[in-house]
Formats: sequence, C-alpha cells, structure tokens
Amino acid sequence: MIYLFLFLLIVFWALNFFSLPGNWLVLISLGIFDYFNASFSASLMWWLGLVFLALSGEILEWLGQYWGGKKYGLSGKGNVGAIIGAIGGAILGAPFFLGLGAIIGGLLGAYLGGLFTERLSGKSWDESLLAAKGAVLGKFLGLLVKLSLGMAILALAFPRLLALS
Repeated sequence: MIYLFLFLLIVFWALNFFSLPGNWLVLISLGIFDYFNASFSASLMWWLGLVFLALSGEILEWLGQYWGGKKYGLSGKGNVGAIIGAIGGAILGAPFFLGLGAIIGGLLGAYLGGLFTERLSGKSWDESLLAAKGAVLGKFLGLLVKLSLGMAILALAFPRLLALS
C-alpha cells in the first residue's frame, strides 16, 4: 500500500509540468498521511522545511518567468499573457509524447501568449518576438527550479515513508 502512495506522490509532483500546484498536492497528501498514521510522526521543523521548499518553488518559478520577460522587454500584460499561455499550452500538449508534450506546450504557450499580448499592446514584431523569447527562457528556468525543489520534497519524504513498509 505504501508503494501506491509513493506512486501517487510522484503523479502529484508531475503535475508541476502542467503549471499546476503539484508540490502543494504532495504536501497535502503527506499531511493527510501523517494525520492518519501515528507512526509517521514528522517533526514541526521537517514540515516547515517542506513548506519552505514548496513556497520557494512557487515564488522562484514566477520570478523566473517575470525576470526573463522583463529582461527582454515583456510588459506586465505580456507576462499575464505568457502565464495564461503556458498553462493552456501545457494542458493542450499533455496528450502528446507520453505526457512530455506538456513541457513543450507550456513553453510554446508562454511564447505565444507573450508574443500576442505584446503585439496587441502595440509593440513591433521585433520587440514582441524578443519579449516572448524572454518569457520562454524565464518559464523554463523557473520550471526547472520548481521541479528540482519538488524533487527535494520527495527525496525527504520517501525514506521516511519507506521506513514504514
């Protein structure tokens, strides 16, 4: 049964690829598990560490896209368009390449969302293309950080869970 729970945690972590709150679903699942299994008994410091990792992942993902876009001239509206595009692209790309299409779709969606939002606000094609490039670069780096911090959460949780089996 514990292996099924470990698999569920991995599935929740993978939701990060779709710009969904996978790390938070991992934490909530671990919290429910801890509540119903007295033998798990994680300390408050352990929980605070996991919350810090998840919160850092969210902030750094957003800052990555924001920084990347701003560095290349993306406006605030362009950033919103890139974020919406990334979520939509990840969802639309998910069925392709055994789910890995979500990564490509998310990056392409960030690019197109930033590009079209910038064009609609009156920027030239060259400015819009450069700004969209920044949105993709930032999205990629932010996602990489969020996935890495989510993997750290799993790396801290798995030994504790496996000790119960």
